[in-house]
Amino acid sequence: MAAPLVEIRNLAKSYRRGDQVVPVLRDISIDIQLGDFTALMGPSGSGKTTLLNLIAGIDKPDSGVLRVGGLDIGALGEAELADWRAANVGFIFQFYNLMPVLSAFENVELPLILTGLSRAERRRRVELTLGVVGLADRMDHYPNELSGGQQQRVAIARAVVSDPTLLVADEPTGDLDRTSAAEILAMMQRLNAELGKTIIMVTHDANAAHAAKAVVHLEKGELQFSS
Repeated sequence: MAAPLVEIRNLAKSYRRGDQVVPVLRDISIDIQLGDFTALMGPSGSGKTTLLNLIAGIDKPDSGVLRVGGLDIGALGEAELADWRAANVGFIFQFYNLMPVLSAFENVELPLILTGLSRAERRRRVELTLGVVGLADRMDHYPNELSGGQQQRVAIARAVVSDPTLLVADEPTGDLDRTSAAEILAMMQRLNAELGKTIIMVTHDANAAHAAKAVVHLEKGELQFSS
């Protein structure tokens, strides 16, 4: 069996609140295989977003092992971690995080600006990716000219345009109506099934979690599994 894309062993994370140390994650061990679509669920304060941020290299664990693609990302320095994130992780957020002064095309192009790709290659990739998410005819529109569902599709295009190994999504349907949410989840399923993207999604919505291949529950910083 191939080595997992994400390998976590005995991971722990705490935060300081004044003089108090508040444990968030305790003794977490989990494998996520290349090509998986995994939903992380749990009540507020369960640690699901903290775990997502650790896997994405936004934060570092206090102890334990966290490998992505065989690399111990917990051992990387801040500059190394930033380079690793840019090359390997695509981010999808609840509130889209689009730049309002940039068009859909320009928002999707942003991750490619520092890659050394030619302007023509950047344009080819952006146009192709916007076509994949069904927005080829909206590339010159600004965020305030797009619906919430369209803005989230732009955000998904921005996340995948650099062809990252891993997509992490934090409540990607949390700000959408039911129809738009269903469209976004169907698109994420397509990215997983047709393009082989590995997706880890934090959600509190059981309907959204059903789009994933596996569901992992967190309760008070500890893992519980279901399928």
